[in-house]
Amino acid sequence: MPAKSVNQPSYLRPADDEWVAEVEIKRSHFIGIARRTATEEQAREFIDDVRSRYPDARHHCTAFVVHMDNAQPIERSSDDGEPAGTAGQPMLEVLRGSEIQDITVVVVRYFGGVKLGTGGLVRAYQDTTKAVLDEVAVVRRRPLELYTVSIPHADAGAAESDIRRSGIEVLNVDYVAEAIFTLAVEPGTDIDGVIARVTSGRVEPKAAGERWVDGAVK
Repeated sequence: MPAKSVNQPSYLRPADDEWVAEVEIKRSHFIGIARRTATEEQAREFIDDVRSRYPDARHHCTAFVVHMDNAQPIERSSDDGEPAGTAGQPMLEVLRGSEIQDITVVVVRYFGGVKLGTGGLVRAYQDTTKAVLDEVAVVRRRPLELYTVSIPHADAGAAESDIRRSGIEVLNVDYVAEAIFTLAVEPGTDIDGVIARVTSGRVEPKAAGERWVDGAVK
C-alpha cells in the first residue's frame, strides 16, 4: 500500500508560555510581550488581556502570525494610534523574518515626553519585538502520518516492541477482537516495509489521516 503523503511543511512556533522584554528609548518605556496563539481568536484575546494589564499606556501596538493548514498564514498588525506604518507593520516584518508562526506580540508604550520621529518609532518597535523574540523558546511543529494495524493478541507484545525499535511512534493500542495499533510516522517513512517485517507480511497498515505534533528544534 503506498503511504499517504503529507504535503504541509513543518514550522516554528513558541512553546506554550509568555515572554517579556523591556526597552527604554529617550525616556519612552517599551514593553514587548509575546505568546503562542494558535488561532486569530486567541490572538485577539491575548491582545485584549495585555490592554487590560496596562490600561494607562499610551499605545498597545500589535502584530500576529497564525498558521493555516494548506494556506497562507493569517497576518495582522495595528499601529494603535502611532503614525501609520511606524509600529504594527515593522513589528510584523520582524515576525516574518523570524519564521515563527502561531505567535502574537504586543508592544506597550509609555510615552516619555520626547518625540522619536517616524524613523525612531520604526526602530523602537522593531527593536522591542526583536528583544522579546530573543526570549522566546521555540518548538518545531510537524505533520505526522497516522496508520492503524490490526494484530492478534498473542503477537501484540512482540510486535509493539519491534515497531517501537523501528522508530515508529505508537500512539494507542485498543484491545478489542484484535490489538488495534495507531501509529504515527514522519512523511516518507517506509511504514509498509516495517509492518511487513514485523508481521512476516501478514498485516497491511491502513492510512488514518494525520496529526500535528510539537518537538525539539533540530
